[in-house]
Amino acid sequence: MTDYLVRAITEAEHFRALACLSTGLVAEACRRHGTSLTASAALGRALTGGALMGALLKTGGRVALKLEGNGPLRKILVEADHNGAVRGYVAEPQADVPPRPDGKLDVAAGLGQAGFLTVAKDLGMREPYRGIVQLYTSEIAEDLAYYFSESEQIPSAVGLGVYLEPGGAVGAAGGFLVQALPAADPGATDGLIAQIGRMPPLTDLLREGKTPEEVLGLIFDGIPFRILEKHALAFRCSCSRERMERALLSLGREEIDSLIAELGEAVGTCEFCGERYQLSREELERLSRQLSAH
Repeated sequence: MTDYLVRAITEAEHFRALACLSTGLVAEACRRHGTSLTASAALGRALTGGALMGALLKTGGRVALKLEGNGPLRKILVEADHNGAVRGYVAEPQADVPPRPDGKLDVAAGLGQAGFLTVAKDLGMREPYRGIVQLYTSEIAEDLAYYFSESEQIPSAVGLGVYLEPGGAVGAAGGFLVQALPAADPGATDGLIAQIGRMPPLTDLLREGKTPEEVLGLIFDGIPFRILEKHALAFRCSCSRERMERALLSLGREEIDSLIAELGEAVGTCEFCGERYQLSREELERLSRQLSAH
């Protein structure tokens, strides 16, 4: 099934919700970065959370999530936009930790219990909106819910699931985000949170092949809601050879001439997608001439 996200609202307009399937984009990211089991689960949750948060923005908006902890994974960075393009990486993709006593992957230990979640939103203004909170549980879903509650004062419930096959391949991934709207009364919010708590684990639902629409049906069991939007999700990076050339041009002619003299080429690898770009001596000399012409 192709990755996609649905956005919904309850008929009484007390709650809005998003749910998504992200198996393909998570698998692509983990393949590109060669992630360990723990890193795959952590990166997959963060990518899915980024996709959900990106869908909350208006057209043209972008969001960046940075989770930094004192665990062996060190840092996870994810960027997503309103249109469903998501990219991200983990600082130490091969780092791993033992599973928990119940056999589940220990994402919290991998990321580390002490650290921060930073959310930056590019809303087309002069400066991006930036919010920062301490990591709450380091399980990522709870950290995002805590961010919404503390930094944006929006009561929210977040579920993120990544199932890995015995060999480490990504078998299923997805998530949901539910937020109380101003019209919601505390009693209704508490009731919905209790209802979400009674649901089977999200990972189990994803393994069973439940669609985002079906997940929303379980969340809003007995509460009328309607689907507002549905769009595709994909792992997509904005890096390119042209962007690398612009970065080199920004360094100035002296730096480029130094590269020509010392290395005879320039090689760059995108942190987000692992794509490798190589510029030859001739291409560097062209950039140098381009600068001298100005």
